[in-house]
Amino acid sequence: MNEVNDQQKHICFECAREAYLSQAIELDGKVKKCSYCGATLACIPLEELADRIETAFDDHYFRTSDQPDAWQQSLLSDRESDYYWERDGQPVLDAIEEAACIPRAAAEDVLGILDSRHGDFDSAAMGEETEFASSSYYEEKGASAQGWDEEWCYFDQSLRTEARFFSRSASGLLARIFGNIDALKTKPRHPLVVDAGPDRRLARLHRARVFQSEEKLEDALCRPDLHLGSPPARFASAGRMNARGISVFYGATNASVALAEVRPPVGSKVVVARFDIIRPLRLLDLTALDGVRDGGSIFDPSLRDRLERVAFLRTLGQRMTRPVMPDDEAFDYLATQAIADFLATENEPRLDGIIFDSVQSKEGRNVVLFHQAARVEEMELPKDTEITAHTGYDADDEGEREFDYRVREEVPKAEAPSPLDESNDPMALVSYFAPSYRADADFRSVALRVDPMTVEVHHVTWVRVNSHRFAVTRHRGEKHDWDF
Repeated sequence: MNEVNDQQKHICFECAREAYLSQAIELDGKVKKCSYCGATLACIPLEELADRIETAFDDHYFRTSDQPDAWQQSLLSDRESDYYWERDGQPVLDAIEEAACIPRAAAEDVLGILDSRHGDFDSAAMGEETEFASSSYYEEKGASAQGWDEEWCYFDQSLRTEARFFSRSASGLLARIFGNIDALKTKPRHPLVVDAGPDRRLARLHRARVFQSEEKLEDALCRPDLHLGSPPARFASAGRMNARGISVFYGATNASVALAEVRPPVGSKVVVARFDIIRPLRLLDLTALDGVRDGGSIFDPSLRDRLERVAFLRTLGQRMTRPVMPDDEAFDYLATQAIADFLATENEPRLDGIIFDSVQSKEGRNVVLFHQAARVEEMELPKDTEITAHTGYDADDEGEREFDYRVREEVPKAEAPSPLDESNDPMALVSYFAPSYRADADFRSVALRVDPMTVEVHHVTWVRVNSHRFAVTRHRGEKHDWDF
């Protein structure tokens, strides 16, 4: 190892070829003669480079064991085994040289500085390896989400027991989790934030509703725009992504998933219809989170936090979509409801909904559109149109029942429009053209349009349950009197 005089040796930004490190040296360094290339350029003392490398290794590397573990030792002791133990990682000198992209001589000098910092006489006398010993090996470590996991547990618990509606800590955590989430990278053609709507891959959704009343079924067949879309606020029950009284639109990417999600009881009837997305929407795709990634330089102090965030995000989709028993919904949905509210109203980027895996079916995905994107366009019907639905059945030639669902629209006869009387008060013209104001007027932009020609009625005759079977073993033995 070269003798190191860290007061005299400097390294320039061209000799440190790692992009982030080189730029930092060029910006922060002082013009000196480089100890390794001889050029007079922006340089930093070698001691400062050693500081940066030590910090980077603390965050992103770990020193591997210099001894085989118990299992590996057993393989080595087995005479019939041809196992050969080899230490994990790479020699520390190679790791330093490759990480910083510096000349070999500079890596040797940096290692000398770090070895002298961490080495001690007693450890050397006992044959114990210390950090950055010349014989040590290092390996990159994966990011840990432990800190995020702990914050998530506190967030979930605080919603249950402390502050449900106004929590600065909860808002701060969600901002750190979801802020600028659209900038994160993931698998090709599978972005975290999906554009939905006309001329997009996701341009339509399917929605189902269970009926046990013939009268309500007929109402839905007559006006699917009113009875199959998102419910009025006063009828909106709590769900995975919405609190009670907040009307959202739950849909699915295909009809079979929509049917499975409503969990219809045997004997009920389910109406399923297709809704077209008629304006651009931006949706967070939770199913893409397991492939999210972030990158950068290990010399960037922010990289560690960003990698830990990514490690947490990879598990977030499973947390938000795990099956919840009906008796637990009131509390177990609090976290996902808070997240949906935050994404809809506070987050940057602002989002219109969430795509997530169905817990009832593996054939497609669910989509929830937040309140501002859940309005369904009313069907265009002439004034005084009468709509009737036939939900009975007819008999075929052999007397067998055939269910027949029909909807009839009867529109009034067309009449010639009467001209306006210009002698009337001018304010009459205003009232003629201006719509009347209602206290319950909906000022949201229309986002969905039901296709009445896709409406179907499903009779639920039986339900199939998929399960994993596990046998229960049982043993019987004599009691023993134990003496202590």
